[in-house]
Amino acid sequence: MLTVVCETPGTLLAQDRPMPERGAHEVLLRVKRVGVCGTDLHIFTGKQPYLSYPRVMGHELSGIVEAAPADSALHPGDAVYVMPYLSCGTCIACRAGKTNCCTRIQVLGVHRDGAFTEYLTVPQAFVHKAEGVSLDQAAMVEFLAIGAHAVRRSGLRAGQRVLVVGAGPIGMAAMIFAQLRGATVTALDGRQDRVDFCTGALGVHAGVPLGEGDEEQLAKLTDGEFYDVVFDATGNPQAMERGFRFVAHGGSYVLISVVGANITFSDPEFHKREMSLMGSRNATTEDFSTVLDAMRAGLIPPSLNTHRLALADVPTQFQNLLDPSAGVIKAIVEC
Repeated sequence: MLTVVCETPGTLLAQDRPMPERGAHEVLLRVKRVGVCGTDLHIFTGKQPYLSYPRVMGHELSGIVEAAPADSALHPGDAVYVMPYLSCGTCIACRAGKTNCCTRIQVLGVHRDGAFTEYLTVPQAFVHKAEGVSLDQAAMVEFLAIGAHAVRRSGLRAGQRVLVVGAGPIGMAAMIFAQLRGATVTALDGRQDRVDFCTGALGVHAGVPLGEGDEEQLAKLTDGEFYDVVFDATGNPQAMERGFRFVAHGGSYVLISVVGANITFSDPEFHKREMSLMGSRNATTEDFSTVLDAMRAGLIPPSLNTHRLALADVPTQFQNLLDPSAGVIKAIVEC
């Protein structure tokens, strides 16, 4: 079967690998769609802190069941999506229902090989029927669930003002679910085309391009009070540190980004605001359900999927997805 491997940063190789053998509690999937995530781009560029090479990328996937355990609710031919965070179920986090930050977590495409391949085996507990959504939609549930989780974790309430810094797919997911909670959302990003997409396709209240005078614009939009909740989805340490300045007194700052660096902030500014600082990692089954309900209700813009490529073309075309002029929001690989 065709498998694309990231051998080292910047090097993708097409290999012919044997079909995987299904374990007793595993499902054999024929991979159909794989969303390309910022994590994949970071793996390709050598900026993912939790990874060793070589690695088969890909954790946003949908597929068709080829074989499943006899006692499973899944059957050959079922269309499915996968929760790619393979949690242990017994650690302190899992016992508290926080499987998204399991102490022994194995994320497909990061800690173990993922879905840039034609067939994949996954423990059956993490494979779910994709009822009422298309294969394309099912491959986009995961990144949207990350945004939904961050919004849920923030405790956001209707009527609050939200700033999302970083208008990539994860940032856009946070914008979508913040709006569904009734928040007034502003997007801040260094690319004007992304800002325009957020105000146009996503309908956010305001968009501010990163650069000279941006802080003054954010202050003007909020009568100088800034934002009840700020989400960072930049993956940039300097941006993450700067974001503290945009949090209102009594507000919350949610770091969806993860970087291989230390983040520092002014303790007096942090304390005088009595700011709540949160990390937001991955998502849970509750967040996946939230996304699926929104998809079935027609609340997720289909325009998020802007590019497509075939699995066989990934080694030669993947780097094009890094070109800002290509206007990529979400690319989907067809297997």
